Amino acid sequence: MAKALILGGATGLLGQALQRVLTARGWQAETLGRADGNLQDMAFLESRLAAVDADVVFNAVAWTQVDEAEEHPEEALLVNRTLPDALARILKARGRGHLVHFSTDFVFSGPRQQPWTEEDAPHPASVYGRTKLAGEEAVLRGLPERACVVRTAWLFGPGRKNFVETILEACRRRDAISVVHDQTGSPTYSLDLAQWSVDLAEKQATGIWHAVNGGQASWCELACEAIALTASPCRVEPVASAQWPQKAQRPAYSVLDTGKLSEFLGKKPRPWPQALRDFLFSEYVPGAQPGSEGAR
Repeated sequence: MAKALILGGATGLLGQALQRVLTARGWQAETLGRADGNLQDMAFLESRLAAVDADVVFNAVAWTQVDEAEEHPEEALLVNRTLPDALARILKARGRGHLVHFSTDFVFSGPRQQPWTEEDAPHPASVYGRTKLAGEEAVLRGLPERACVVRTAWLFGPGRKNFVETILEACRRRDAISVVHDQTGSPTYSLDLAQWSVDLAEKQATGIWHAVNGGQASWCELACEAIALTASPCRVEPVASAQWPQKAQRPAYSVLDTGKLSEFLGKKPRPWPQALRDFLFSEYVPGAQPGSEGAR
């Protein structure tokens, strides 16, 4: 039986999805998180990795509080770069274990007319994006022959608070909500992402991969679709980013190209509205625990 260790698997949106998919596929999946010990302690990390002796390590731990990262860059760097660098070093020294590390669309910024590919040069505009890019580089430099970086975006899914659930909860309290309309990205269902990630792990894929659902949307369009699918009478009022001041700069266009993943899978990732429908009709459970913007 193949064995996996999921960092962030007990409470994270993506980690929980990975645990669910791996178990369904017959893997033995164990989790490791901040509640289990200090993930910045190299000795602790080495001991846990040795004890589990996993075939694949999935790192779904990240500092995802984008605005807070602007005020706490060193703490964000510890989680987003130092931890994945340590994982790569430990696995390199052990001579065993594949690493799947998750990154973000925030490594890109600036004006754009077409989806970003894995070959496009990243240029993050925020501390969060810069620290996540540093984590990517550390992993691929430290364990190039046994690691892949999976960039994803705009996660929604069961088990933890996310944008879709936040919108629907707000609509239960109010008749109208304001949502940003001038940021465009790739909404992604956590369970779909988990499936693709396990596919990559099973084939021991290396390098950088973009893994998101098909299509693109603004935050406003994603909110409108969720509201329509749940037949809520709530009204959405589009607002510009400038009317919603935030500490960290968000990418205006961060849609990710999935041509490489599509070729690998033999099919295109399904469109995000279809995935959203599945989530809302079969998975969505109100009252999940609070969380941040997701494992991006």
